Amino acid sequence: MSTGRRRVRLARPAAAVACGLAALAALAPEAASAAAAAPSVGGGAGVEPAAAGPVAVGPVAAGPAAATTAPAVGNAVPGTTPGAAGGAAAAGGAGTQPAEFPPMGQTLSDVRQNGCRKPSARAADRPSWSQVFLRPDAVWPLSRGAGVTVAVIGSGVDAGAGSGTGALAGRLTLGPRLHGDGDAGRDCVGHGTVLATLVAGRRPADGGPSGVAPAAKVLAVAATDDAGSTNADLLARGIRAAADGGARIGLVAAPIAEPAPALADAVAYAAVKGMLLVAPVGPDSQVVNGPVYPAGYPGVLAVAAIGTDGAPAGGPSDSGGGSAGASGAAGQAAAAVAPGRTSRVDVTAPGEGLLAAGPGGGTFTVSGPSYAAALVAGTAALVLGRSPSLTVEQLADRLRSTAYRPGTALPDPVVGWGAVDAVTAVGAPAAAGAGAAPAAGAVATADPVVVPPPPDGRPVRLASAVTGVSLGGAVLLGLAAAAARVGRNRAAGRAGAGSGPGDGAGAGGAGSGGEGGTTA
Repeated sequence: MSTGRRRVRLARPAAAVACGLAALAALAPEAASAAAAAPSVGGGAGVEPAAAGPVAVGPVAAGPAAATTAPAVGNAVPGTTPGAAGGAAAAGGAGTQPAEFPPMGQTLSDVRQNGCRKPSARAADRPSWSQVFLRPDAVWPLSRGAGVTVAVIGSGVDAGAGSGTGALAGRLTLGPRLHGDGDAGRDCVGHGTVLATLVAGRRPADGGPSGVAPAAKVLAVAATDDAGSTNADLLARGIRAAADGGARIGLVAAPIAEPAPALADAVAYAAVKGMLLVAPVGPDSQVVNGPVYPAGYPGVLAVAAIGTDGAPAGGPSDSGGGSAGASGAAGQAAAAVAPGRTSRVDVTAPGEGLLAAGPGGGTFTVSGPSYAAALVAGTAALVLGRSPSLTVEQLADRLRSTAYRPGTALPDPVVGWGAVDAVTAVGAPAAAGAGAAPAAGAVATADPVVVPPPPDGRPVRLASAVTGVSLGGAVLLGLAAAAARVGRNRAAGRAGAGSGPGDGAGAGGAGSGGEGGTTA
């Protein structure tokens, strides 16, 4: 974690955070694996940084057979500190330990050499700590996001997730692929599939990780190349396609470094069409010192990641990337908020050491603000599922005004209005719409409604033990008192028995003696 970074903790009750920490304890191997190697955003092999002005994007073949020159769709962010290249990137490599679940990267730098990301061979049988933190299941009786479409604008979404027993079965619509051939059902990186399942993945029967809004629909829009890199033109077209496809929420998977007129126009177009854009404040594998886009535009809900302690998550990645499977997944650490950051943060959400279903149905471990943005998009779907008449501005204000407060002047430059609160956001009255967010510079004085964490058996056991000891002591005291009373009664009875017969004998003797004397 960056030593110079300001740590702002959220004013959430200690019990809820402790519950999240307890849930994470079992996930230590997964959280540790997030420190695996990661490429920088836009750092794909052979992918050139986007040039200023219009970018000519040519077709690129999928898989290792692609031999054409990569298009200029890189989105590396100037002023960032990417993870150091090299090192043991593969899981199980020199100096590393095999991870229980492979890490998922935002990009796949060696796609041309090793092909698309391999599915995970492991499936988790427990939820991620983020589910304990957010408690979306507490409001599922009120809303599961039914009737709401969330567009995932990124690397695509694996078509298999929308069929059969997939996490998005019956709720996945494949939109356009804006770079290359085919539709958005091919997700070579796997990043878009993970985001989609974090938003709306069904609740598995074995108790594994699920999405925040398991009844919401997902519209997949592929706006990157097969390595996961993108540019302003692709993102702008992706946002417009999502808005035209009827999505109420647009999740932008990958940020870019510089503003662009086409992207700004697309953001405005989305607002007119009634679609709230949710975007990360930085790439997943880099420390950023300036704004990224579209999160830097007004009207876009900008999301940062937090860890289990409520503080901004992560740091730069440690080593270079790789493909999943034989050579290990291209890993990453969560993007840290560097000192001097100038981009706006609206809300935060868990974004470190999460578990999520990826392409092929297996479980990956993920870290970064893009995954936090997915949880916020899922929360927005829950809110719209119960309050579908909310406007874009009202929906954004609802999420900000019901967030867990950081206990500082609002909005805080690092965590914004605080951590998104699914329970309060869904249950808030309709009046908590436009203008509900506190004024800038206001100091939070009270926490929102907090849902208690799952029952902890230790206090119950402790109370039972204390009660048992107390009852046992009372019983022992009662028995001792009863024994004392019985002892006293028995002693009194023995004393009475000894004095009664002795007196009679003496009297009888005296009488007999007298009678004898008289006779004599």
